[in-house]
Amino acid sequence: MKTNPVVHFEMPYEDQERLSKFYSQAFGWQMQKMGNEMGDYVVAATAETDENRMVKTPGAINGGFFPKAQAQYAGTSVVISVDDIKAAMKKITDAGGKVEGEPMEIPGIGQWVVFTDTEGNRVSILQPMGM
Repeated sequence: MKTNPVVHFEMPYEDQERLSKFYSQAFGWQMQKMGNEMGDYVVAATAETDENRMVKTPGAINGGFFPKAQAQYAGTSVVISVDDIKAAMKKITDAGGKVEGEPMEIPGIGQWVVFTDTEGNRVSILQPMGM
C-alpha cells in the first residue's frame, strides 16, 4: 500500500525574532527568514537535507512559520506529499473535503494547495518537483 507521508509543518507566529530565537535555542533548529517578498515566511530546518531540500532521515520533516496577523488561518497545519496533485484534489473532494482554490507553484519545491478536511482542519498537499 502506497502512503502519502507528512513532509512539512506550518505554525503561525506573532514576533519573528522571538520565534527564531526560541526554536534555535530550545531545539537547535536553523531558522531562515525568507523576507517580505515571500510573505515574511520563516523556514525551520529541523533535519539535514539533500541537494533537493528533501530530508535525509526517514520520518523526519522540516517546517515553517507564517505571520499570524497576515494569515487567513492561525492554526498549525501539516503538508502531505502526493504523486499527482490533481488526482489527490479529486480524492479529497470525493471524500467530503474542500479544496481551497487551484495549486500554486512554489519555486524549486513543487505544486501546493490547501484543503479543509471533514472536521474543519486546514491541511495542504504538495506534489514535489519531478513527480
